[in-house]
Amino acid sequence: MTMEFAPKWIAWEITRRCNLKCVHCRSSSEMVVKGHPDFGTDEAFRIIEDISGYAKPVIVLSGGEPLIRADVFDIAGYGTKKGLRMCLATNGTLVTEDVCSRIKESGIKIVSLSLDGSTDKVHDDFRNQEGAFNGTINAARLFRKHNIEFIINSSFTRRNQEEIPKVYRLAKELGATAWYMFMIVPTGRGEEIMNELISKEDYEEILEWHYQMEKGEKDMLVRPTCAPHYYRIILQKSKEEGARFERRTLKFSTGGSKGCIAGQLICLIDVDGNVLPCSYFPMPAGNIHKQSFKDIWEDSELFRELRDFKNYKGRCGSCEYLNVCGGCRARAYSVYGDYLEEEPFCGYTPIKLKKKVLK
Repeated sequence: MTMEFAPKWIAWEITRRCNLKCVHCRSSSEMVVKGHPDFGTDEAFRIIEDISGYAKPVIVLSGGEPLIRADVFDIAGYGTKKGLRMCLATNGTLVTEDVCSRIKESGIKIVSLSLDGSTDKVHDDFRNQEGAFNGTINAARLFRKHNIEFIINSSFTRRNQEEIPKVYRLAKELGATAWYMFMIVPTGRGEEIMNELISKEDYEEILEWHYQMEKGEKDMLVRPTCAPHYYRIILQKSKEEGARFERRTLKFSTGGSKGCIAGQLICLIDVDGNVLPCSYFPMPAGNIHKQSFKDIWEDSELFRELRDFKNYKGRCGSCEYLNVCGGCRARAYSVYGDYLEEEPFCGYTPIKLKKKVLK
């Protein structure tokens, strides 16, 4: 393992069950899931042993809704004992006073909450569940009361993109440590809303808005997610303005200033044990029930290809910003069926290709 590609952050889908049925869900989670039972507590401990014996990444217990599992805090506590930074990703609706106490007892460092609208009308529509908005707001209140650090993740499509500035302001008002603006990747149930994906043009405008907003934000870490060409925009704007853009980092985030890091610094372990490049990339690199995490991370052909930028095609392969952006590999796979193809939602034309047109 080289330091350049050491695993820094692992999302771990400990259940596919969920009490919501969100329109964009990558794993198509439902409350009753046939044929995909959760793995046992002992197997969870074995996986933690396997990972912690190799590296010390951040582990985010995710789902589905991880709070549905009765042993979620046993798993978190075991990871904490093994020296891992354990975090939790929840939709917020199941958070109670007791849950907050157990979060602290288990050593969970940060909790992420989902918030996709500034009102119950917008958020509940996105989450397909009346009362989901109030659940998130209540969870934020409880986290503040119990001094639990939390971040807010917000996902956007055309149906709620006008809400972006409002959701940012609400996240700040709620006391979040960070706000992550997710640009939807069409996988799982997200494939059913392909016609709702934000256009290239609006995408660019939103990222430019984020750049200006981030420059003035002093109290909360803000970062677009699944938007690798934001890092191209940072360099372009900074150059135009003649100043270096300083960015804040969060202790338990993936950190750094780089676009797509799927299979390079991060990965997802799904409930079946498949190790995937990220939460939105449906192709497995291996299975942790059959191989060690170390073998998958270091020897997988899929991960090796993702780490070798010489393999990249189309505009990405010709782009001068490739090393800082990389294009979303999951989006390329979803749209073209080829994860090495160009980022389909980036409208930038590389200088190399512009010169070819002029000749």
